[in-house]
Amino acid sequence: MKTPQILLILSVGLLVSCATPTAPNKDTVRLCDSGGCEEVDKNTARFDPSRSVPDADPEGRIPALEALAKEDPRAAHDLALRLFRGDGVRKDSYKALQWMRDAAERGDLGAQKAVGRVYLTGLEEMGSDPREAETWLTIAAGRGDEEAAQLLIEATEARKNEDAAYQLRTRWQPVFYNYWYSGYPYYWRWRNGVWVY
Repeated sequence: MKTPQILLILSVGLLVSCATPTAPNKDTVRLCDSGGCEEVDKNTARFDPSRSVPDADPEGRIPALEALAKEDPRAAHDLALRLFRGDGVRKDSYKALQWMRDAAERGDLGAQKAVGRVYLTGLEEMGSDPREAETWLTIAAGRGDEEAAQLLIEATEARKNEDAAYQLRTRWQPVFYNYWYSGYPYYWRWRNGVWVY
């Protein structure tokens, strides 16, 4: 056998032995991230909560919006959406509903309809409350909102009939979630270090 053939055979043998997977260790798992992969003990905890939080807010946008939200219901509406969407702040649907309801109580028509929709179908772990939906949709419909008037009819039926309530939730909940996630527009924009309407 000639030397080049021997080297070729040895090279192929070496590659095959490197490529042959070894049996995984049952006490470890393979974790990969941007730094590469490694075998680690199964009981290793690697969650870093700081990586799941939005970047720091060096300009103070959210505190500025919170201060504005205490004065202007449209800003409370925007803060609610940002909290629900996780837009520049940690996502928190409970606080989002609190701020949206605050905006509704102070007369924001969009917030009144949004709160009515939430109570009509429920939000995440919160179940529906057709009676509360009726309250908010009555207010919005009384201000001339045609969609609120149509939803009010459905809320009244849902309050009277559990089957209607179930049908309502399955039909409208995905639609209303979409409004919260992307359908409702923001009133306020951050420009040159301040919120502008």
